[in-house]
Amino acid sequence: MAAVDANAAALGVSPARLMESAGGALAREVLTVSDPGDTIALVCGRGNNGGDAFVAARHLTDRNVVVFLLGRPTTIRTTVARNNWDILDESEIQTSVVTDSTDFEFDSPDVVVDALLGTGVQGAPREPVRTAVERINDWRASSGVDSPVVAVDVPTGIDADTGNPAGDADHVAVDADRIVTFHDEKPGLASLDATVTVASIGIPAAATQCTGPGTLLGLGRDPDSHKGDNGAVLVVGGGPYAGAPTLTARAALRAGADLAHVACPSEVADTVQAFSQNLIVHPLSGAALDLSHVSRLTSLATDVDTVVIGPGLGDAPATADAVAAFLAEYDRRAVVDADALRVVPDVDTDAEVVCTPHQGELREMGGETDADPVERARLVRAFAADIEHTLLVKGRQDVIAGVPVEPGHDGSVITRRNRTGNPGMTVGGTGDVLAGVVGALTARTTPFVAAAAGAYVNGLAGDAAANVNGHGLVATDLIDRLPQALYDE
Repeated sequence: MAAVDANAAALGVSPARLMESAGGALAREVLTVSDPGDTIALVCGRGNNGGDAFVAARHLTDRNVVVFLLGRPTTIRTTVARNNWDILDESEIQTSVVTDSTDFEFDSPDVVVDALLGTGVQGAPREPVRTAVERINDWRASSGVDSPVVAVDVPTGIDADTGNPAGDADHVAVDADRIVTFHDEKPGLASLDATVTVASIGIPAAATQCTGPGTLLGLGRDPDSHKGDNGAVLVVGGGPYAGAPTLTARAALRAGADLAHVACPSEVADTVQAFSQNLIVHPLSGAALDLSHVSRLTSLATDVDTVVIGPGLGDAPATADAVAAFLAEYDRRAVVDADALRVVPDVDTDAEVVCTPHQGELREMGGETDADPVERARLVRAFAADIEHTLLVKGRQDVIAGVPVEPGHDGSVITRRNRTGNPGMTVGGTGDVLAGVVGALTARTTPFVAAAAGAYVNGLAGDAAANVNGHGLVATDLIDRLPQALYDE
């Protein structure tokens, strides 16, 4: 949901508009379980969950409303929630600021709204929230079923992914009768003994169907990480071409990998090394990859997180045989690009594979495409399900298809469309850069997320390059713009 919210904001739907819609939906639910003149106690935290309740309080004009804020108003975490608190103050709606959990009590309300913690909180509730949860549960136990508790998005103390109480054995969680959740039902809610209402709050379909800034959430570096913690990538490429594997490896470094290795035929190894002293080059005997190199590649692959195979390898039959033999033995993560793609559908591999074809290469693999991006997404999804690998199909709108590894997902293939990028990126080498970006990201996140984020970031870098160089951009223009696209978007 954090990703969806960020994508919606990028589409022009402001957090303030979403909060106003969420608060209105919450108020409508409260109205269904109360009568005019009833007392409604809204127990609020300092995040956007509380902000939704601040908005709801304004809509409950014929109810006796009191809003409890756990914490000082100056510590409300977001600007949009703080603004809605200030509106309550100016509107003369009854509020109560709770700074000491031992002082938290309410009289005999007819309905209690739990707006303490939302979906973004992990772990068991801490004070003063813990005491507030206990007070809510005590009130519900003593008041009976005629006095409901309405939770905002997810009951406080419940893990939205699993439906289980969060934290250790000493956990507490709100026992809610009703839950108003926004945009989509959270996976864990189905297991709760509560009536769940899923409220639409105006989030555009594109916020979930397309990539956006939210796709990049969670991809930053741990400040306590050490060399190698952010991924090591092995690029297997070169022979007929020396530039392609170099672009891929350099892009992997700029996309955050700590180490970039290149295994390439010895005839181009010196050329590859000359492009950058940051690369670790492993020469392979001869002029092209063949079966004699497979054992060496398998050994090198044990020391990295991800292998990117294909850039600049060429289409010799012996090279294709070597790619197939390597993938058959490899069981970790791989990004397959360029001429290596054609062998993937026929290889039985335990590797988690991301394929990055353009539409012509997709057809060579046995897939279908279409000029309409929505229909193309449907065709790509079907082909990804058939070959059981993640696909990133390049085009005017890239299509990413794969299985997201996330709680509550049923294991089916889903798609994302990427709309960053520009016609100048038809220049040679931008696909090699993309393969490097995806390779770096697969070392830190799931293949589907890596493919979606990689497409988005590569397009942003291309757009930044086009702003300077127009349609005269070249692939190397993208590489130095990758950090800004990935971390400063």
